[in-house]
Amino acid sequence: AVVAMAPRREAGLLLLLLLVLPLASAGLSSYFGTKSRYEEVNPHLVSDPLSLGPGAGGSLPASCAPLQLRAVVRHGTRYPTAGQIRRLGELHARLLRRAAGAAACPAAAALAEWPMWYEESLDGRLAPQGRRDMEQLARRMAARFPALFAARRRLALASSSKHRCLQSGAAFRRGLGPTLDFGGDEVEVQVNDSLMRFFDHCAKFVALVEENDAAMCQVSAFKEGPEMKKVLEKVASALCLPAEELNADLVQVAFLTCSYELAIKNVTSPWCSLFSEEDAKVLEYLNDLKQYWKRGYGYDINSRSSCNLFQDIFQHLDKAVEESKSSKPISSPLIVQVGHAETLQPLLALMGYFKDDEPLLATNYARQAQRKFRSGRIVPYAANLVFVLYHCDHANASREEYQVQLLLNEKLLPFHHSNETTSTYTDLKDYYKDILENCHFKEECELPKVNVTAVDEL
Repeated sequence: AVVAMAPRREAGLLLLLLLVLPLASAGLSSYFGTKSRYEEVNPHLVSDPLSLGPGAGGSLPASCAPLQLRAVVRHGTRYPTAGQIRRLGELHARLLRRAAGAAACPAAAALAEWPMWYEESLDGRLAPQGRRDMEQLARRMAARFPALFAARRRLALASSSKHRCLQSGAAFRRGLGPTLDFGGDEVEVQVNDSLMRFFDHCAKFVALVEENDAAMCQVSAFKEGPEMKKVLEKVASALCLPAEELNADLVQVAFLTCSYELAIKNVTSPWCSLFSEEDAKVLEYLNDLKQYWKRGYGYDINSRSSCNLFQDIFQHLDKAVEESKSSKPISSPLIVQVGHAETLQPLLALMGYFKDDEPLLATNYARQAQRKFRSGRIVPYAANLVFVLYHCDHANASREEYQVQLLLNEKLLPFHHSNETTSTYTDLKDYYKDILENCHFKEECELPKVNVTAVDEL
């Protein structure tokens, strides 16, 4: 009888472990970096996906009417990439082998029981939740700016060539419903990689950052540093594995599986049980280090490569101002472009947002606890940067006739030059004059002709 009870007792322990998982992982979701749910930056959406949130901003006084909205949007929630799925499969297979012949190890046993449902064919594709992200974003945007999203207003939809972005663009259009007639039954999503994947077209960035291991030296150093070593040893101990059988990449893939399960299925995965909130902070910093050095302030070319997108935004705003002054209808009142975290992060860096006084380094983790550069707060799934141009009838001076607001993830973003959430269009152009006039994509992205090392050039 005692022998018969043993498997039952073990099953009871596993059940108990699964029951306490939500408590164990309650503090992790704030630290998933670029794999964060959009709800992490807008918690009110958990209870009401169409809520505009507390103190919904985005409109000026009655005398100002919106003329044009330009949105740069990250695709919705996606599946892991094939590489991440392969690494997860490798780790899971190792736990299955360990569970088959090892002494009792509850965490390893629970994870061996976990069904490995990811397949490499999913490779970064848009998840059903990602379609909902986009449909709901479109509905909220239309509710916030009803005049711009009114019937018979033209919508220009563009996307990167990646399947998840094309599908996100189509889902955004669906979210606006059949009642809006944008001059035709179906708005075609135009592929525009030169704007949405500018980084692929910038030879200097590709050679000196993207394909240059030395450019990621801070990331590599942090992977081998004391903070990551502590997390690795803790995870190895929980899984009853020798520490040398794990590395930072495998630990990170376990952590990201916790994030994917929450974002894709809205469940707390048993993988979450391996990590405390302090571990999560360390793994978030590893993700942010990579974003900082590859897409943010680490190297000038990261942000300078986005100047063609920045200039294109202002060319359309300029055109809308000219049309308004000539009393012509605005030819492009709505421009929505779907890209990647890697599209938005360099653009925000070019504009000077979320810059810390001290660079993110492998050696200053503790000092960066209050850093501005937290990728999960800036570019979660479905992140969006929106420029709204207004015409104001009762302006005191002609320079105040055209005004602009900027929203990041549906919250008003103060302008650098004034710390206000509304700027005259003239002042905004003056502030960014150097980038608008002197940042030339072709010249910025040319590889240096002289023989210098990649690191020297950066």
